Amino acid sequence: MSTTNNKKATNKYPILDVLKNRWSPRAFDAERPVSQEDLQSILEAARWAMSSYNEQPWRYLIATKDNTEDYEKLLGCLVEYNQLWATTAPVIMLGCVKTYFQDDMEKKNKHAYHDLGAASAMLTIEATSRGIYVHQMAGIDYDKAQEAYDLPEGYEVVTALALGYQGDIDQLPEDLQKGETAERSRKSHDELFFGGAWDKAFHEGDEYDD
Repeated sequence: MSTTNNKKATNKYPILDVLKNRWSPRAFDAERPVSQEDLQSILEAARWAMSSYNEQPWRYLIATKDNTEDYEKLLGCLVEYNQLWATTAPVIMLGCVKTYFQDDMEKKNKHAYHDLGAASAMLTIEATSRGIYVHQMAGIDYDKAQEAYDLPEGYEVVTALALGYQGDIDQLPEDLQKGETAERSRKSHDELFFGGAWDKAFHEGDEYDD
């Protein structure tokens, strides 16, 4: 019997349903591919993300299960812990950045990482709107990934993503199943949003010194 979980956010203030529904499962349905039509639209959402000076410094390396050689190559760039569960995702990706500005290789683009994050967020929201889940990862063998794909100078691997439809939680090792069913939580507004001074919580209607 299939066991899945719908972990909608318990939000304090109203937000879009697509944001409430977004979360990062590790159990994917390995037998249900993401269609090319859906995948291309998901990538299109990333293409239209905002970026500093419109540099669009993000690049994605993409592998799908219908190309075993490419898939195993990219999967092998993940740390062993992530390989355990990501192998069920029909699509895996590496998110990379161009670290310099196009017109000046000597000028470091310190916003590139932020802009990759923005593109990945747009990608994730588009995927979620289509019932497709995305799990982003930092657990990468960065040197191996850099070497495996022979990235040009000035480019670096930053993150990995697994995409697919939610699968059976029971397929995961027991220690990973707990994360699939654990209650979602976030820091409070007061811990995250400040007004007037560092650590002074922002509250609507408060007056702040200039």
